Amino acid sequence: MTSPPAGRCPQCRKPASLAETNRFRPFCSERCKLLDLGEWFAEKHTIPVVESDADLDDAPSSPQDPDRLQ
Repeated sequence: MTSPPAGRCPQCRKPASLAETNRFRPFCSERCKLLDLGEWFAEKHTIPVVESDADLDDAPSSPQDPDRLQ
């Protein structure tokens, strides 16, 4: 029998089970999971986005765009 995979909690760095039975995975507890969620809401964590000129050209125009009404 193999032991369940283990890792470190991304919030507190304590050991955390990565088994499917851990409903808070990859966190060690509900507390750590909620602390991490709060940090995302407070925008302490972000996913960087780099917009290129090509991305801007492909973007759909908004309904308030005066050029679109013509």
